Amino acid sequence: MLALKLAFKNLMGAGLRTWLNVGVLSFAFVVIIFYNGMIDGWNRQARHDTRGWEVGAGQLWHPEYDRYDPFSFEEAHAELSPDMQPLIKRDVLVPVLLEQATMYPQGRMQGVVLKGIRADQKLLKLPTGALKSKDDGVLIGKRMARSARLQTGDRLLVRWRDKNGTFDAREFTIARIFDSNVPTIDNGQIWLSLERLQEMTGKVNEATYLVASDAYEPTDKGIWEFKDLDYLLADLDAIIQSKKGGGMIGYILLLIIALLAIFDTQVLSVFRRQREIGTYIALGMTRWQVVKIFTVEGSAHSILAALLATVYGIPLFLYLDHTGLSFSMAENTDITIADTIYPYYSLGLIVSTVVLVVVSATVVSYLPARKITKMKPTDALKGKLQ
Repeated sequence: MLALKLAFKNLMGAGLRTWLNVGVLSFAFVVIIFYNGMIDGWNRQARHDTRGWEVGAGQLWHPEYDRYDPFSFEEAHAELSPDMQPLIKRDVLVPVLLEQATMYPQGRMQGVVLKGIRADQKLLKLPTGALKSKDDGVLIGKRMARSARLQTGDRLLVRWRDKNGTFDAREFTIARIFDSNVPTIDNGQIWLSLERLQEMTGKVNEATYLVASDAYEPTDKGIWEFKDLDYLLADLDAIIQSKKGGGMIGYILLLIIALLAIFDTQVLSVFRRQREIGTYIALGMTRWQVVKIFTVEGSAHSILAALLATVYGIPLFLYLDHTGLSFSMAENTDITIADTIYPYYSLGLIVSTVVLVVVSATVVSYLPARKITKMKPTDALKGKLQ
């Protein structure tokens, strides 16, 4: 307690120099929490949207299916076994059939993927109910509609190959254009009724993969391979980690600047307060007790910085939590990101940031204070260092 009282007394006596150091360090506090909070908020939103629109609680894949290789779709299909039918009817499993195709909007040619899904499914957020209104109705996403210059009600010619390799073509009507933050269900994709796509391709009662709900319990389903969320969201996790790594460079540099100011202050204090140090030792304090006083004095900058960051940081974080941070170009990216991201400030993030800054400030305060252990009381009282 004595060291703490002396430390804060000396800090208040330093005046403007103390508050400059505290101000820079508090800014580092806020930047670290703000950046990581935004990344964590993006991660939560992206995982939530991807689960709701595309992957559910996991997927059952045909062994030949490769989501990055459209040429694998031709062989990646199998018949749905009788024991799957009750699960499909209860929306525990939602089958999806994929087929390569070519569309001709306004006479232009563009490669697409036809995706068949049950019109009455409720597991995914896709507005598949619109497929019931028209026999030739299909769904496309806003990105697809913009790139192909299509609108609701437009007629669209599509050509594909059936399971025997025979080309066929048909005109479809754009029944609805859906708005989703998940580009992997949008770009270059046309959604239609599963039964219709099965009839068009001759792949009756077949699917490429099945989307599972939370009620599904992974069991042996023959050839079907279960892919959990860790596997399906691995690309998203890699993007999040890379963004965190890139941001870490920026706020570590900011933290280093603040800690360097504290280090310089401590070096100057040890040099200018030699007589004070000698007096402490002459009065019976050990050298390590004096070192402790100067170390606590330096680390107290971080405590004051945390208090100052609370004063202006909490209103800022509450404001961002209410309004979010808008990204006007989000829909032009190929990653899952909403137009507005709401940050997520976890207790672990705040505690880890406080520990990081306090420990760092303590270490850089201790380094110059070690010189006190080599002082002789008589030389310190005279203002001379060895």
